Amino acid sequence: MSEIKIVNLRKQFGDFVAVEDSSFTVEDGEFLALLGPSGCGKTTTLRMIAGLELPTSGKIYLDGEDVTFNRASARDIAFVFQLFALYPHMNVRRNIGFPLLSQGIAKAEIRARVEETAKLLRIDHILDRSVSGLAGGDRQRVALGRAIVRRPKCFLMDEPLGTLDAEFREVMVHELRELHNRIHATTVYVTHDQHEAMAMADKIAVMNHGVIEQFGTPQEIYNRPASMYVA
Repeated sequence: MSEIKIVNLRKQFGDFVAVEDSSFTVEDGEFLALLGPSGCGKTTTLRMIAGLELPTSGKIYLDGEDVTFNRASARDIAFVFQLFALYPHMNVRRNIGFPLLSQGIAKAEIRARVEETAKLLRIDHILDRSVSGLAGGDRQRVALGRAIVRRPKCFLMDEPLGTLDAEFREVMVHELRELHNRIHATTVYVTHDQHEAMAMADKIAVMNHGVIEQFGTPQEIYNRPASMYVA
């Protein structure tokens, strides 16, 4: 896993500035939440880290390497979307193993890594089931499994619990944090839900109108808000 360093990152769409002069560092193995309402720039920031959007200016470093203008495929990053985007014609095993199959990895290794990942996520008992009949929480675990199985340098998650009902979300918040503790993954997690951010993150970046108003631990932000907006 790796450190992510963002330096003076800016993104402009025509006359609209989506992200303005953002700088922060996600340490190796740290869990960062980008927190703020819709339209504040958090997803645009995540997409720039992933390589799905190119910045107007600024730098992005992954493990010390300048990846600002690298393609997404060259960044060794796993992205988990809000909509799970599972392949409905494949079972759980084939969904999780698909990224490895695409890389040309041997079948025996794919099988071993899929089963190891499924055990980690506690879904090894449903490997041969169709994904189309799974409950929301299990579908989310399959989507996470597909990201984890690649063993990337870091994970980027864009409101991955947004489509789950309240009960499932509460369960998955705890499971995601436990999973993070087990695999020590560098993670950037986008959410508009302050309870999710406070429960999971080591650090939180509170965003408003494209600007990071405060960056710190949950305790620092809760006890010493930098502005009325953060409070």
